[in-house]
Amino acid sequence: MEKEKTFLGQPRGLSTLFFTEMWERFSYYGMRAILVYFMYDAVTNGGLGLPKGTAVAIMSIYGSLVYMSSIVGGWVSDRLLGSNKSVFYGGILIMLGHIVLATPLGIPALFVSMILIVIGTGLLKSNVSGMVGHLYSKDDVRRDAGFSIFYMGINIGGLLAPIIVGILGQKVNYHLGFSIAAIGMFVGLVQYYVQGKTTLKTVATAPTNPLTAAEKKTFFRNIIIVLIALAVIFGGAAAAGYLSVDFFINCISILGIFLPIYYFTKMLRSTDVTADEKKKVLAYIPLFLSAIVFWSLEEQGSSILALFAADRTQATLFGISIPASLYQTLNPLFVVLLTPVFVWLWTKLGNRQPRTEVKFAIGLILAGLSFVLLMFPSMMFGVDQRVSPLWLVFSFLIMIAGEMCLSPVGLSVTTKLAPKAFEAQTLAIWLLADASSQAINAQIARFYTPQTEGAYYGIVGGVAVVVGIILFMARKPIRKLIGNIH
Repeated sequence: MEKEKTFLGQPRGLSTLFFTEMWERFSYYGMRAILVYFMYDAVTNGGLGLPKGTAVAIMSIYGSLVYMSSIVGGWVSDRLLGSNKSVFYGGILIMLGHIVLATPLGIPALFVSMILIVIGTGLLKSNVSGMVGHLYSKDDVRRDAGFSIFYMGINIGGLLAPIIVGILGQKVNYHLGFSIAAIGMFVGLVQYYVQGKTTLKTVATAPTNPLTAAEKKTFFRNIIIVLIALAVIFGGAAAAGYLSVDFFINCISILGIFLPIYYFTKMLRSTDVTADEKKKVLAYIPLFLSAIVFWSLEEQGSSILALFAADRTQATLFGISIPASLYQTLNPLFVVLLTPVFVWLWTKLGNRQPRTEVKFAIGLILAGLSFVLLMFPSMMFGVDQRVSPLWLVFSFLIMIAGEMCLSPVGLSVTTKLAPKAFEAQTLAIWLLADASSQAINAQIARFYTPQTEGAYYGIVGGVAVVVGIILFMARKPIRKLIGNIH
């Protein structure tokens, strides 16, 4: 028999998905590296001139909506298009969103681009991860390593983006930076379309649970009901004089809490989910809640830590001038550096590696410690003095060590525990943990001020450490529900 062609020892389809996600993340993280600065920078400098607090809140809500839309993307894949087409159409919408943001049309362009990127990412993000799972059987020992390689592709894009988009955006023109982000997504689309004809021609091409004729009628009726409800809520708030950024933030926060409850309840009550699958859903819930805590800390890298980089760190490191946006490379840089280490470690240990729930606990504790570390600069030097950038560098390093224990493993275990009837939607629920975390961030970020800096990092980091310890202590009952899946 002819030897199977592989990509780094993995199925060839991983190569296509690796580069597609790499370019999508290049476009997204490139935009994100400069967006908060673009929003609060003066109009004379090409920014929008919004207050810093408003800019940070919008960043959190933007991120929450991006991942929340993954629920819609997962549903569209499961019931209408299949993952293969959903990824392609999502990429087109993302590219159009960056093009709109590149136009000098101010705040209207910001919100139009947000809508396009939110919907597009919802279609692409959850489904491209699900397609990785389709490349492996559930007992394939290469599975965790494959997801780690895929995760490295995400972070190569995230590493290049702040260097290219960030520097051009901050040093030349914000709109030029957003244009480069649009080009990145275009390259990813071309690569996915051309290479995918060969490597993904049989992967997730049809919906796993297509709508029946009766369900289609119900679907369109529910869409109308939702649109009417939104019109009543926001129209009523506007008429009463309550429509504001805070009102919008509170609505998204409530939605971020409600959606996971709704979907887990739906899966546990569904007749399409077997008794054994329901046990695995119950095992997944504490992992999901732990992921919310983890992502709450990790996602503050583009908001709270971005302010720390701009306002609290010295402008040079080892004599080299560093734009604040360049610190956004630390997250993907450490992922790229640490991924080969963790791929080697998990592969070397094989069946002796820590169980998923233990990896989650380790990841949470490390994330908490990364924030606890940032408690000390204000305690040692006060809040008016700029400190060495190395505080931020080591904080990111500890955080990413935790991320390598939790995030790619979380993607992998989600594909293993997902009920067949909710396959793509369960991947979307994994991304919804990120959405919920950022909705929470929009609430807690208001407590971050120069005066409360030390307490903020200490309390938020301490909560993550405690949750990690609790998860470790609960590992045996969780493992009993998971069963023999490793």
